[in-house]
Amino acid sequence: MNTIFTLLAAVCFFVSIPARAQAGNADPKSDIENVLLTQQDAWNHHDLDAFMTGYWKSPDLTFFSGAKESKGWQATLDRYRATYASPGHEMGKLDFSDLRVEVLGPDAAFVRGVWQLTMSDGKTPHGRFTLIFRKSPDGWKIIHDHTSAAD
Repeated sequence: MNTIFTLLAAVCFFVSIPARAQAGNADPKSDIENVLLTQQDAWNHHDLDAFMTGYWKSPDLTFFSGAKESKGWQATLDRYRATYASPGHEMGKLDFSDLRVEVLGPDAAFVRGVWQLTMSDGKTPHGRFTLIFRKSPDGWKIIHDHTSAAD
């Protein structure tokens, strides 16, 4: 009787391991969308420091916009500050839409989407972006951002 009980307990234990492991894994698409929604919210609260937490804090981060490249987390922050948070500029209200997240592996993803700013004067600059995300111990981070503005 003890042998049957031990065998049954062992089977239940080993069958439950994959279920627990699977339950512990979050959905990468949802996690990445949450990074972007957190960035959107930070932007709309005019908090560039919080916005930048979605980016890989590394000198190897790349950001392409138009014909210009910013290399590194600090250069990317400096670009955002100069373009949107310096005197005579405004951040506006940011909206991301048409998000398409394609998971490439357990620690890599490719994201496409549309951005739009609504400015106080009613103008709505907008465009598209392509992002490459990598999962790190700190969570999903943007390691490359290619953003374009509509003409």
